[in-house]
Amino acid sequence: MSSTSEAGKLSSPTSSHTFHHFSLAEIQSATNDFDDELVIGKGGFGKVYKGHIRIEENIHVVAIKRLDSMSDQGDTEFRAEIEILSKLHHRHLVSLIGFCDDNEEMILVYEYMPNGTLYHHLHKAETPLNWVRRLKIAIGAASGLEFLHTGVDIQQGVIHRDIKSSNILLDENWAAMISDFGLSKTGPANNQSFSDVDRSVSVKGTFGYLDPEYFYTRRLTRKTDVFAFGVVLFELLSGRLAVDIYLNEEQCSLVKWARKCVKDRKVDQLVDSSIRGTIFPKCLRRFVQIADSCLYPVPKGRPSMTEIVASLQVLLELHEKSDNYVVSSSKMRFAWKIHKYLVPTKKECGNTSSQKSPENKTNQKLVTRDLKKFTYSELQRATRYFGDDSHLGDGRYAEVHKGWIDNTTYSPSKDDSAFPITIKRLRHYKNLDLETLKGFRHPNLVKLLGYCSECEQLFLVYEFMPNGNLQDGLHSGVVAQLPLDKKVKIAVGIARAIVFLNKIRGEVTVREPQLQRRKILLDEVQSKLL
Repeated sequence: MSSTSEAGKLSSPTSSHTFHHFSLAEIQSATNDFDDELVIGKGGFGKVYKGHIRIEENIHVVAIKRLDSMSDQGDTEFRAEIEILSKLHHRHLVSLIGFCDDNEEMILVYEYMPNGTLYHHLHKAETPLNWVRRLKIAIGAASGLEFLHTGVDIQQGVIHRDIKSSNILLDENWAAMISDFGLSKTGPANNQSFSDVDRSVSVKGTFGYLDPEYFYTRRLTRKTDVFAFGVVLFELLSGRLAVDIYLNEEQCSLVKWARKCVKDRKVDQLVDSSIRGTIFPKCLRRFVQIADSCLYPVPKGRPSMTEIVASLQVLLELHEKSDNYVVSSSKMRFAWKIHKYLVPTKKECGNTSSQKSPENKTNQKLVTRDLKKFTYSELQRATRYFGDDSHLGDGRYAEVHKGWIDNTTYSPSKDDSAFPITIKRLRHYKNLDLETLKGFRHPNLVKLLGYCSECEQLFLVYEFMPNGNLQDGLHSGVVAQLPLDKKVKIAVGIARAIVFLNKIRGEVTVREPQLQRRKILLDEVQSKLL
């Protein structure tokens, strides 16, 4: 790897930034002659390589973006990115180190971002981002975009025109960095309009993030970026692609689906399953409001990036002050394996014979003083008729739904602010020993509230655990962020539940517990074992 000569540096007359003009030989050396083993990204522009390049006396780890000769991004975009980044420097904008234009090559050399793209972590990574990290990424990206729009230090505003999750990079500290300025346009700073700056050329951007108003009118404004950022916010919340052709027509567009969920007041459906239960409800509602306001059809009705940054920062403060947004207490509940007390059957709900089976007669007798016997109609109303918005997941032994009941009477409620419950629709079982299950009462065990036995189906009704399970909390990093005393209390809660279960093994037939992290659930006040 040869060193770059002083003559190979390029300074912008309007900035103190100095770029290195690398030779093709230096780039080839840094990438092992463009070895595919070093490719860390690819797209319509070409490939991005991880490389090591010498600058003066030091070796730097860099990202080398080589534009394909067949790419839609040509010399104009290549020069535009160099020009714009020569004038911009901000902690949330990617840093351009240099370029190479030897032999008609178009190569850009950037600071290397160890954590890759936001797109990768939302849609491809095995370990999901936790909610706090997603919120901080949103704030960082919004801050970078605000800097572009306001024209601080450059006396010009910049419209990015291609804001999307794949253009948001993450450094070693997970700070968000906006990248790819090839389509960017400059214009007046502050709040002056430069909506006509691009009306003479074709519309640029990425479908799924593209502002419909800009698409139809070619009026380019800062609010064009705001719309795209709103899509990114919903992408952060839901973990869904901006456009997913494998989903049905109502859901393939993230924008249409998200706005419908907001309109129907079903914002819980928008939350990525990997972070469900870790967001303080008030924070969730406010975040959805911010994202939805960015997608307002009329650009003038959308907030500015300055307003968005301020709103997101307030949200983060609210979230950090709340004791409810993650596991915030000392106890855990054990989700005991109910199937240990059920006898398998091959009959399913579709059998509507008027003749009651022996097992149904048995179940009719299993009414206890402490458990409510729900009717099937009551459970239907409590779960919005077992609709998709109430569906929490499927397991080997049960289909799980969320419902709402009155805290005092246990009657069904249509109000989402009512007492939440978890309803398990058990598969292919009969003869439920409720008297035995009633004995599993302990502060660290999930509380069984009631049951339903109709239509040859069995339903068990539990208290709802809003903060998910320990396995997800560990994978998402939520538990890792807890102070040591809370982690110790979690361990103590698990131990107390196990001691209790071992104690009652002499009184009832109980198999040796198989402790599983996904069976340890977390509520808003205390953590419990299921």
